This record gives sequence, structure tokens and C-alpha cells, in this order.
Amino acid sequence: MNRREGLLRIALGMAGTAAGAGLPVNDAVSALASPLARPIPSSGEALPVIGLGTWQTFDVGPSPAQRAPLADVLRSFLELGGRLVDSSPMYGRSEEVVGELTAGLGARERLFVATKVWTEGARAGIAQMEDSMRKLRADPIDLMQVHNLVDVDTHLDTLRDWKQAGRVRYVGVTHYTAGAHQAVARLIAMRPVDFVQINYSVGEREAERRLLPLARERRVAVIVNRPFGGGGLLGRLRSRPLPAWAAEIGCTSWAQLLLKFVISHPAVTCAIPATSRVAHLRDNMAAGRGSLPDEGLRARIAAAAQ
Repeated sequence: MNRREGLLRIALGMAGTAAGAGLPVNDAVSALASPLARPIPSSGEALPVIGLGTWQTFDVGPSPAQRAPLADVLRSFLELGGRLVDSSPMYGRSEEVVGELTAGLGARERLFVATKVWTEGARAGIAQMEDSMRKLRADPIDLMQVHNLVDVDTHLDTLRDWKQAGRVRYVGVTHYTAGAHQAVARLIAMRPVDFVQINYSVGEREAERRLLPLARERRVAVIVNRPFGGGGLLGRLRSRPLPAWAAEIGCTSWAQLLLKFVISHPAVTCAIPATSRVAHLRDNMAAGRGSLPDEGLRARIAAAAQ
């Protein structure tokens, strides 16, 4: 019995105590099981396989009533071993909110902060990226990505220089539709990037055909957006009973099962489900612990999600 197995057995032994204290039993296990992590191919730096997206969820006003729940989400994310938080200037106030809450928690050094450039022209791109750094209170930015390939060559030229100067640690590109996968594939075959962020889920598997194998071949880290297919997939499945075999990989919810499908692909580095609720955050983070499905179980998950 190795150390992790021993800790898990201790956690299971604590389950009755946790339940008696009114705490979810999964929290006792999650607190002791180390989060799964994957290396960034270009550097070897490890990232936990479950990150945190901020689209819509962190775009809130300045009042304490609006921001306090998100502070709880970010605090729980850190407590459960999370690192990568992804935002964008197109997400309204999200960058500002992430920056304020991160500073309030004193958590900048513990987070891997990713954002994007989403404009045309070199000068406009530089101005936008510097504004993002100010809002996120992050200098350098861990990962700057060209959002939806907008003026991608211009911004990658700037980011090549920024990376050499230490203003960004990693450079990437993003898109959220399967229709853009061919363009993304052409780009990563031609230009050096550290990350690509794409849509991938049980309901959107187009990336498996070429883009994920190419990213693995080119040693490009993959961040997955839309791991629940935009939410519609999870909403449809929540009314169904969870298959009994989900317990084979420690899943107690459809969200965990769908996330484990995504992160079990060998090319995927990190999935970034977004949420504004601590309960959902804890559920998502539990998917980043324990066993992952093999190919046979992946096929069963895909079939069950139809």
C-alpha cells in the first residue's frame, strides 16, 4: 500500500465523522488525495488537471454581495489544489474581479493566471495586454493567449518578444468552435506556441480527429474550454441516474464523469469549467483526483451521455 492509498483509506475511515459534522463525505477524501497533474510539455512545469474558467461567472459588479461568493469559490479552488484561472478582456469585469479577489486572498503566487488578447493591431494588442496585467494584478502573466485567432500573427510576434523579455511566461492561442480546428491545427504546425485552448467534451469530440493528436505530437499543452459542451449536455444528463459503474473511477456525479472523460485524453493538460458556486466547484475539483477511465470506460461514458 503506497502513501496515497493509505491516505485515501484514512479519509474513508473518516467518512462517518465527516458526515456527522455535516460535511460532504467526498470532501474528506478530496482533502487528502493529491490532485492529478500534467506537465506543460514545453517546460515540464506541472498543472492540476482541473482549472477554473471565468466566462460569465466572474463578470459581476463591485458590491461585496456580488463578489463575496466568488471569493469563496476562489478560496475553495486554492484549498483543493487548483492553480490555473483563465479569463479574457471579452469577459466583462472578470479580469478585474479575479485580480481584486486574488489580491485579497494573497494568492497571486499560488495561481497560474491565464488571459487573452482580443483586438486587432500591434499597438492595440499591447495596450489591451497591459490593461489585462493591471486588472489581474499579474506581472508577468503566466499565460497570454491570442483569443479566437484574432490578428494572430501580429500578436504572436509581440508575444515572442514579451516572452523573451519575461513579461509573459507562456504563449498560446484559443478557439471555442470545431469549425476553427483546422485553422488552429495549421497554426500550431507552423508557429511555436506553448498552449492551445479548444472546445472538447463528450458532446463535442471533433478535436480527437486531428487537433489533439497534433498538439501531442508538437508538444503543445491543451486547455479545454466547454468541457460540459456549453452546459446543455450536463443540464440534460442531470435528470438521469448516474450509471453504477461510475463508482469504478470514484465519480459521484455526472459533472465528475464528464470531466474525467475530458482529462483522461492523453493530450489534455487541463480543463477549465466555470462556476460561481462553491458546491459546483467542489464537485468539479473532485474529478481531478483518483482514477481516470481507460479506453473501454471512456467508450461507456460516451455511450451513456447520448
